[in-house]
Amino acid sequence: MAKEELRSISRNLQELQKKLSLLMDSFQNNSKVVAFMKSPVGQYLDRHPFLAFTLLVFIVMSAVPVGFFLLIVMLTSLAALLGVIILEGLVIAVGGLSLLCILCGLGFVSLIMSGMMIASYVVVSSLINYWFSPRPLTQQNTNGDFLPAMKSADFEGLYQE
Repeated sequence: MAKEELRSISRNLQELQKKLSLLMDSFQNNSKVVAFMKSPVGQYLDRHPFLAFTLLVFIVMSAVPVGFFLLIVMLTSLAALLGVIILEGLVIAVGGLSLLCILCGLGFVSLIMSGMMIASYVVVSSLINYWFSPRPLTQQNTNGDFLPAMKSADFEGLYQE
């Protein structure tokens, strides 16, 4: 029963990988994406992936505060139609300043988050490559003896007389 579950999980992962590759191909073949990547901004972001990832995190995180600000602007505009014009200017000014502060904070947080995500990606991928890399466990010496696959330089620091 466990083997059947492993086979179904493997099959599901292969289907997911196939769907993901089709999705990535559709993004990469989109005419707007191709045009953006040929532009100077797209080429710059292609050469600087950390900046591109930070920009993506910032845009995602700043969507909610910007949406709230636009909602406040619309509500105060409706209030201005009713005759509360002085209040509209005050609310939009205070809202704009608070939005500026929030976006500055989100920019700093997005830098930190993208840095942590990239660092964890590098660490996890290095560990996975280390754990699953094919490496010999033993080597055969010229005498026919089997020795561990370690160099003599690895033992130099172990025993010092």
